[in-house]
Amino acid sequence: MKILFVASEAVPFCKTGGLADVVGTLAQKMGAAGHDVCLFLPKYRTVLASPLEEGQARPLSVTLAGETVEMGLRFLHRRSVSNYFVDHPPSFDREGLYGVSGKDHEDNGRRFALFCVAALEGAKAVGFKPDVVHAHDWQAGPVCAHLKRRYAQDPYFAGTGSVFTLHNMAYQGNFPRASLAAFGFSPEDWSSDGLEYYGQVSFLKAGLAYADRITTVSPTYADEIQGAEHGFGFEGLLQRRAKVLSGVLNGLDTEVWDPSRDPALPRHYGAADSAAGKAACKEALRKECGLEFPSDRPLIGVVSRLDYQKGLDLAIPAVEARLDRAQFVALGTGDPALTEQLAALERRHPGQVHFHRQFDEPFAHRIYAASDIFLMPSRFEPCGLGQMIAMRYGSVPVAARTGGLVDTVFEVGAGANGFLCAPNDRSDLSRALDRALASHRSRDWDARVGAAMAGDFSWDRSVEEYLRVYAEAAKP
Repeated sequence: MKILFVASEAVPFCKTGGLADVVGTLAQKMGAAGHDVCLFLPKYRTVLASPLEEGQARPLSVTLAGETVEMGLRFLHRRSVSNYFVDHPPSFDREGLYGVSGKDHEDNGRRFALFCVAALEGAKAVGFKPDVVHAHDWQAGPVCAHLKRRYAQDPYFAGTGSVFTLHNMAYQGNFPRASLAAFGFSPEDWSSDGLEYYGQVSFLKAGLAYADRITTVSPTYADEIQGAEHGFGFEGLLQRRAKVLSGVLNGLDTEVWDPSRDPALPRHYGAADSAAGKAACKEALRKECGLEFPSDRPLIGVVSRLDYQKGLDLAIPAVEARLDRAQFVALGTGDPALTEQLAALERRHPGQVHFHRQFDEPFAHRIYAASDIFLMPSRFEPCGLGQMIAMRYGSVPVAARTGGLVDTVFEVGAGANGFLCAPNDRSDLSRALDRALASHRSRDWDARVGAAMAGDFSWDRSVEEYLRVYAEAAKP
């Protein structure tokens, strides 16, 4: 099968969050499975110094709203994927993929409208005729609309199906109605069945309304977004399109996330020697962070974007009330108020709390390896990779009962691997933490760690589910 991926980020080239991990790894897995995979990305400033500079850019002309824009395509074949980068410096050669210091770039609508057309025109220019186009999140949503509207009569895309994957309903790409024509759409696209969303143009809705098949990143989240609490106003549309909507749980790159060979760790370990391995990693992290040691207290870890969604404002008082029984290490950037709350917690409890205030990938690996308990009290969580990584490293999650956390964390039964609490409920989170701390002192703990490390979080099953969705989307 010939599969065209269109996304705004993908590892190892550009990343702000889990979207990049999923897109980059899924594309590689599809290529490794023998499919012909082509990935289109913007050529951001952060990828300018890559091997892309070794070759000349292929010229590409794109027409958007009657304006012809000259740009280029740069190519890099990596492992089993052909990667193309849309080279338009006025749009992408700048600081930040989407914005700077928490503020979006004012022209994000224009930037990604141009990118979506460039991806489809670029595929034609390089002779890649896809069976299916897989677009990811709002930045690529217009691709699905264009295939149904702008390219409906184009023989090059005859037989091409589209799949749109929604990674997080909270990020929608909404822009003023006056931008409709400038983004390459016609007045006919302004309707409740088209791009209109509460008086704005929604790139997310472009994907949800026009894609042949819709996926999101866990089965539970696929159900949740059809209700008012998590649907963000799109629940009616998603209910109408329920027959083409499915949840496919994300996987992990198990070559990157592997405690038996992770280069960021001071000591490697596997399931057979996890107790000794984690003890060594915990002692090393305590020394690195200036925490009191030796200590028999369990270590609670957090690796998270600092955002209201993640529920850390609920977790901070719950953790503080239990620092007589545990120590705490957190890594995260984002919301200034949450940043200050975590910094203040560290100031109040020197030697028991460490807050790492910057993105640091190796340090994140060391938190997963050293922590006994991994905290994910999200108000909503489409899939969540943190709990999967934590379990692979033998850290038992305490997680909210929502989205992909429900699909991967189990408190009772033979496969019990963590603890669950109600989302947005500080009291229930406190009770779940108490159960985890009590379990850490009991014979139950080793079995729970073993079940966590035995979980299958590889991409194999997810790849098969995506191939089924692709087959349903592709036209005969």
